[in-house]
Amino acid sequence: MNHSRKSWAPIEVVGMIIVVIALIALLFAPGSLSQLFDLTINEVYTVVVTIFLTGTVGIAIIVSVILGRILERLGFTDGLIRLFVPIMKWMRINPTVIIPSIYNILGDINAAGKIAAPVLVKANATKAEQQIAVATMIQSPQSFATFVLGLLALSAAGISLFPIIILSIFVPLIVVPFILSRTIYRDTRKVDLHELPRFTPKTKPLETLFQSAKEGTELLLLVIIPAVAAVFFIIGVLKFIGVWEFIHSILSVTLTYLSIEPTSGIISILAAPTLAVAQLADIASSIPPGLVVGSFVIANSGLPLSVIFGQMPATWKECSSLKEKDVIEAALVGLVLRFATAWFLGFVITPFLVV
Repeated sequence: MNHSRKSWAPIEVVGMIIVVIALIALLFAPGSLSQLFDLTINEVYTVVVTIFLTGTVGIAIIVSVILGRILERLGFTDGLIRLFVPIMKWMRINPTVIIPSIYNILGDINAAGKIAAPVLVKANATKAEQQIAVATMIQSPQSFATFVLGLLALSAAGISLFPIIILSIFVPLIVVPFILSRTIYRDTRKVDLHELPRFTPKTKPLETLFQSAKEGTELLLLVIIPAVAAVFFIIGVLKFIGVWEFIHSILSVTLTYLSIEPTSGIISILAAPTLAVAQLADIASSIPPGLVVGSFVIANSGLPLSVIFGQMPATWKECSSLKEKDVIEAALVGLVLRFATAWFLGFVITPFLVV
């Protein structure tokens, strides 16, 4: 097709505005561009290098993939299917929608997508059912360390642990698919056990071990770190523009109304839920119990946002039939439900659970 350059395309207008702004900056504030560059580099470096490359989080992702593949090879997925088929059959939903959430609890949200998304495709799950799986996975803790440290915070606040664990971790695995299949994602179907293939691979033990280690390393270096870098680059730009403090203050007020301790809540949303609950455990005895519960619920989810907007779309696009926007949409739906759960458990239920 022959495109005429006589008229201005919208993107050309945007480009010209950027050129003018850059020239003005070079003329009147020549150091501003280098400051922007340094700020974004430091923002990305702090997270990518200290948390993912030289910290334990990166190794945890690789180990999670290894653990997940070993469990898959030992029949864990097929065992789960037999357990959940009766419940999901009654709800007329493909039972494989539960699998990503279970693998998420055991390991890492990226490993869960890498391992469980192909299972959904193999089981002929519809697009709606795959989105239900993503939204349900957001309800689960993506790190066992986050779960354990959260229990310490709940104990310090004098809250009965068992009801919170059941209501915040396990009940959503059933309730969320049921709600979404009756509202937003209705294209679901009942599946009998005999209609499903077996999901246990037949790879040799050593092949499973070494291939999963390679797979986990590729996931970390080629998918997760680029996605994290992109998200924190945007945060660095917002800081440079000067609007980040305003966004931070709005988040603090909103989280308090949602029965979430602001500092730990913001850390869960933007950085690392494990770090958030570790800090929460130190102050749990000095803040209202409802804030502790709400913070525990939010930390034990698919956050931070870099996962939802970067890592998950990249992983599920490669391993499922969903597009990136489909994954982000489903993840945001799941996040809204998770915040609703945090408010309900923190504001309504907690007064009955304080020991």
